[in-house]
Amino acid sequence: MPPTPATPGSARPAAVINEQIRALVEQGGVRSDEYLELLVEWEAAVRSEGLRSDVTEAA
Repeated sequence: MPPTPATPGSARPAAVINEQIRALVEQGGVRSDEYLELLVEWEAAVRSEGLRSDVTEAA
C-alpha cells in the first residue's frame, strides 16, 4: 500500500508510520522510494506531535 503523502496538519500518527517503516525494513525494502517517503512522513508526524525526544529511539 503506498504511503499517504505528508501534508501540514494532517500527518498520520508517527507510531503508525513507524510500524510501516519497520515492516518495510523486515522485507528488505530500505532502498526503496517508499522507505524514503515514509521517513519524510514520519519526521513530519514526529514534529507535529512534539516527539523530538523519541526520534533516536524510533529511528
